[in-house]
Amino acid sequence: MVKFLKSNKAVILLQGRFAGRKAVIVRSFDDGTRDRPYGHCLVAGISKYPAKVIRKDSSKKTAKKSRVKAFVKMVNYSHVMPTRYTLDVDLKDVVTADALRSRDKKVTTGKEIKKRFEERFKSGKNRFTSFGFRTLG
Repeated sequence: MVKFLKSNKAVILLQGRFAGRKAVIVRSFDDGTRDRPYGHCLVAGISKYPAKVIRKDSSKKTAKKSRVKAFVKMVNYSHVMPTRYTLDVDLKDVVTADALRSRDKKVTTGKEIKKRFEERFKSGKNRFTSFGFRTLG
């Protein structure tokens, strides 16, 4: 079987709280671990997308509409739908598997991911946050 769920692959979550949301695979565990004896991956995704900005919006309103809310999660492979897109945002140095063990680490990791996704959105290149899928979430 070909390994296609690699790092930096854009996916859509199919189950759970973030169903229909876009995410990026940070690390994949094909053979599973001791806690999770099945194939799964560590994903970082967007739980709240930026809103559409129009010309008459003030700069304050534009800044508010451009915000992104992020999440970090371990997900079973069967709950993920891969897309053809890959992202060149490097999240490996920020997101680790032990970041999910404590609440403090998870919150700080989420803030760092949020910062990177917003930076990427504002730069305007390869807008991961805005490719289609309005019907899913």
